[in-house]
Amino acid sequence: MSPIEVGGYSICVLLVLIYMGMPIAVAMVSVSFAGVALIRNEVIATRMIGAVANDALREYLFAVVPLFVLMGLLVTVSGVGKDTFDVFERLLKRVTAGLGIATVFANAVFASITGISIASATVFSRVAVPEMTRHGYTKKFATGVVAGSSVLGMLIPPSLLMIIYAVLAEESVGRMFLAGVGPGLLLSVLFCATIIILAKTRKDFVFETSDDNAGYVDIGGFAMLRKSVPIVSLMLLVLGGLYGGYFNPTEAGAAGAFGALVIALLRRSLSGKSFWSLLVETGQITVSVLFLIMAATFFSRMLALSGVPRELADFFLSGPVGPYGFLILYLVLIIALGCIIDSISIMLILLPISLPIASAAGFDLIWFGVLTVVAVEMGLLTPPFGLSVYTIKSAMNDPDLRVGEIFRGAIPFVFAMLVALVIIAIFPSIATWLARL
Repeated sequence: MSPIEVGGYSICVLLVLIYMGMPIAVAMVSVSFAGVALIRNEVIATRMIGAVANDALREYLFAVVPLFVLMGLLVTVSGVGKDTFDVFERLLKRVTAGLGIATVFANAVFASITGISIASATVFSRVAVPEMTRHGYTKKFATGVVAGSSVLGMLIPPSLLMIIYAVLAEESVGRMFLAGVGPGLLLSVLFCATIIILAKTRKDFVFETSDDNAGYVDIGGFAMLRKSVPIVSLMLLVLGGLYGGYFNPTEAGAAGAFGALVIALLRRSLSGKSFWSLLVETGQITVSVLFLIMAATFFSRMLALSGVPRELADFFLSGPVGPYGFLILYLVLIIALGCIIDSISIMLILLPISLPIASAAGFDLIWFGVLTVVAVEMGLLTPPFGLSVYTIKSAMNDPDLRVGEIFRGAIPFVFAMLVALVIIAIFPSIATWLARL
């Protein structure tokens, strides 16, 4: 077989193995090893996998992964998410569907220090949904708002997906973080607009009753200040230090993890046993992410050796499809794969193939990365996979709450994300202006 045929068959075999249930990283390493062995020989394949493991994981930058993961877990157990929601609930209680908007804002702020969508979904399903249902909102709408706004965790910096994209695209992590600010704010505004439109036009979708007779817990100015201080302090420490030039991304992660640890200790929400559990969970997440990155790097080198990306670039860019036809097909494919595969796996499978094409097309890779993350995050809300939806179902532990009900509540926010995707595609400066300063 020619190298091109080996590359093509490797992609097909990889998809079949994933569909059969083989772990993504194992499938990628196996297929890549076999592909290199067929193109060259087993000795070169063995040497290459060793070189990839060394080159892909020895970078100082990768220390940012466990640090941001640990910070997110510490923030989750310290009760900062509930305090954030309480503050926005107090500020927006007189606004139409104010609790829905408060959930979006609280999720946006919480996302700025966690970087993991599932953490947001877990926290706010327990905090916001019971409060919204108490005030007469439907469970469908309440869970849909939490599911929809949880995706902000992977877009507003710091973001685990942004880190993975930056590594694979060889872009600056700091610039990728900056690129997520504008789209994150845009998506927050679109989510709020969606909530207001639904409250005006589909009251039966939003409210169980026409009037909200439940009382609000009135917290005073001092209590609001006390609840705001921890999360504002962490935002200033992490984002202020990062964007002010005091920290690089790894140092910002270390500072954030230390700050989150101090907050958890001061609130007495962390015992020795729970801290050890968090460290173990951090290690498990970190190892799985780094192994996936190593596997994707090996897969990328195998494809480069086969010449498949070059042939695909020639096909898309010199034929009738063109650069923007390729972009549309790429985004549609991501959204379709989001129905059956998790976010990180989609990026690790598609980016080694698509990045060379995007680069040859002259696309700004930072803008391309933001589009990728937004499209990938739609998969958290679409059936049958919908990881955020299943996370909410699990966290709620409500036998009367059906998964289909959560999916229906999240559909309006999927359309809002689609609108955001189109706007960012038409106006790239939304993603690039801050990153290019």
